[in-house]
Amino acid sequence: MDCPQNTAPRPPRPFWRLLGLFLFAVASLGLACLAGSVALSWRQLPAAIMQALSDNPAELAGTVLQWRLSRALTAFSTGGALALAGVMMQALLRNPLADPYVLGISGGASVGALLVLFLAGTAWMVSAGALAGALLIALLLYVLVCRESEPDTSASPLLLLTGVVLACGCGAVIAILLSIAPDGNLRGMLFWLIGDLEGTRFGGITFGVLLAVLLYALRIARPVNLLALHAESAQTLGVPVALTRKALFACSAALTACAVANTGSIGFVGLIAPHACRLLLGTDHRWLFPASLLAGGGFLVLADTLSRVVAAPQQLPVGAVTALIGVPLFLFQLYQVRRG
Repeated sequence: MDCPQNTAPRPPRPFWRLLGLFLFAVASLGLACLAGSVALSWRQLPAAIMQALSDNPAELAGTVLQWRLSRALTAFSTGGALALAGVMMQALLRNPLADPYVLGISGGASVGALLVLFLAGTAWMVSAGALAGALLIALLLYVLVCRESEPDTSASPLLLLTGVVLACGCGAVIAILLSIAPDGNLRGMLFWLIGDLEGTRFGGITFGVLLAVLLYALRIARPVNLLALHAESAQTLGVPVALTRKALFACSAALTACAVANTGSIGFVGLIAPHACRLLLGTDHRWLFPASLLAGGGFLVLADTLSRVVAAPQQLPVGAVTALIGVPLFLFQLYQVRRG
């Protein structure tokens, strides 16, 4: 008598690779909690977690872990937001070199934040100013380009060109603010421009926006696939092109605004993570959206950990670290693509 064969379908290979990215993100958070000027071991971690969860942690380990975990979660939500925004921007513009900052939204955030820093505002006012500046640029882009766009690809070059022009205008305002800023405010302004996580605390706004956008992105992943691969015929295939393009723009703008308002302009995350995930998982956005979130979040957590450890007790701006890591990684990815 023949033994019955196991006909249960095997999980597809992308599932296991996505699981690997999830474990990578968890490991990066664990490393960020343990590494630093005050080293913690894995054996100390359970007791430190209990101390950190208490209202008033008395032990040094609990206090250190509470601070590091808050910063690591901020880095993860920021990196995940930038990476997810990068995937959406690349699908919207059908340009693999597009990143979250290509439309000038980060420039608007920088103008708002630096204006508050120039006036010696508090930390929450800096975040509020950055968020207001980013949303203002996003609103201008929507009014000038996206609101009347037809369901075709003709609006993409106009959107890109308008974003570049607005970014140039914001750059001019930034240069003026830096040239007339008092010396006491200049260091903080420059660190914010480069991108810095020092002094940040985990807040639920960015994480909530990130989770909501991810759930919505998974819902529209199939139309995005058709739009990215068959833009000319997507309308005839039943894709609401105009609505999908506006949704991609709104989601990527919201993610970029929240990320930049938290930590400043941190480059390369929204460019490196999507490319790495495409090499690992392909171009299906049903896998690419969550994979980019996990890869971008874990990458920024590791970069922030390096910024704290390499030159301790001084801390490097994490934006400079991501650029130093991102340049060779991106060149390697381009080399792999050309070989393939």
